[in-house]
Amino acid sequence: MARVLGAPVALGLWSLCWSLAIATPLPPTSAHGNVAEGETKPDPDVTERCSDGWSFDATTLDDNGTMLFFKGTAGPKSGPGWKGLESTLGTLPPNGLGMEPIAIGHGHRNGTGHGNSTHHGPEYMRCSPHLVLSALTSDNHGATYAFSGTHYWRLDTSRDGWHSWPIAHQWPQGPSAVDAAFSWEEKLYLVQGTQVYVFLTKGGYTLVSGYPKRLEKEVGTPHGIILDSVDAAFICPGSSRLHIMAGRRLWWLDLKSGAQATWTELPWPHEKVDGALCMEKSLGPNSCSANGPGLYLIHGPNLYCYSDVEKLNAAKALPQPQNVTSLLGCTH
Repeated sequence: MARVLGAPVALGLWSLCWSLAIATPLPPTSAHGNVAEGETKPDPDVTERCSDGWSFDATTLDDNGTMLFFKGTAGPKSGPGWKGLESTLGTLPPNGLGMEPIAIGHGHRNGTGHGNSTHHGPEYMRCSPHLVLSALTSDNHGATYAFSGTHYWRLDTSRDGWHSWPIAHQWPQGPSAVDAAFSWEEKLYLVQGTQVYVFLTKGGYTLVSGYPKRLEKEVGTPHGIILDSVDAAFICPGSSRLHIMAGRRLWWLDLKSGAQATWTELPWPHEKVDGALCMEKSLGPNSCSANGPGLYLIHGPNLYCYSDVEKLNAAKALPQPQNVTSLLGCTH
């Protein structure tokens, strides 16, 4: 279990307990130590939090400025003792600490500051049938990501407790949202609109100098077509063939040719997709092939599996879809 921040955490815990004491004071007792008449017993959950044997494992801030305290697998806490405390402790990167966040600060984690139980952010949309993922990708280290709006999830591990993180936490100089993503030769490409951001993947993610730039300056364009955006993109492991989807159309091009690449259109049965990923191992509980790469396409709530690109090109009808939320650890 990670232990971080040392003395600042102790200070933060002292502040937290002081806040809890103010928010939920202990009632006066009689001479025999009983609760005074007309008073209620103290909340045992509050007193437990301030006991000598209770501590947090880590802290961080979310994109709304709310302090998140990590404790084992505990989820967000609510109630008067958990609101109104702002900590000045530092920020931790989303590096797989294996803990769920406990939100302290501006109300609950919906960012409203009102502390109600209505959650509208992607954290609470994870298992919703209305969740729409905008892109999938996996880097050369095996880290696999799903994007939705301004947030992302790690798919290759559940050590983060399946909570989402703002894109800016992992890629602070990256796009505000991701329309398509792919990885090639130790670089990660994030596409938003007509702009592409390229990050080196060695020792974290570092934006390559000169980026973002227009996508056409990186990979060219289809003959006679100007693309305002792309819906999805993927590269299979060990290949330089980039596949790009926009609406009903699917092309492939060789990344080694750069902006001079020739775009070749391919047949496929889909009218549109939101994201795509080709990888060697199974994605979540889903496996597209017994061995070798599998190709995953997502559209709305549906996840489609193909054993390879050739099967996609030869298909005349869509395969039976799976539920896209299964990628995020949801069972319904």
